[in-house]
Amino acid sequence: MRPVVPGPGQESVWDYPRPPRVEPMDERVVIELDGVTIVDTTDVVRVLETSHPPVYYLPRAAFADGVLMPAPGRSMCEFKGSAGYLSVKSRDSAAWYYPTPMPGYELLRDRVAVYPGRMDRCTIAGEVVTAQDGDFYGGWITSKIVGPFKGGEGTWGW
Repeated sequence: MRPVVPGPGQESVWDYPRPPRVEPMDERVVIELDGVTIVDTTDVVRVLETSHPPVYYLPRAAFADGVLMPAPGRSMCEFKGSAGYLSVKSRDSAAWYYPTPMPGYELLRDRVAVYPGRMDRCTIAGEVVTAQDGDFYGGWITSKIVGPFKGGEGTWGW
């Protein structure tokens, strides 16, 4: 694995920190599912972690009414804490949240992250997002982010 050198205006995921950093963003995020816009907000927080494309967390209140439903399952992040899952309309366990984030990750409280590959379309500042490979991490890839990215086959040992 050899990191891609970022060009002007780009970020390398290999320059992101571990433990992850949480940072507010003011770029517009729009999510479409089943032909309907279910989120349109500029109240955005992203999490940056070494080798991963950013994960975007959006206010629960920014989702259209009735779109988010509880889903079974929990997972644990050594940094952010215990996560719960949500179904997004008919897409089972397509989102997650941290009901009680660990210290340093309080900005994630009352926010939801979605797997972009399980939505019809996600955009950041008008650019269509590519989903991170795999079914675990849920990173959002744009032209501003370079890898290689953890998540695909053969990358678990990175």
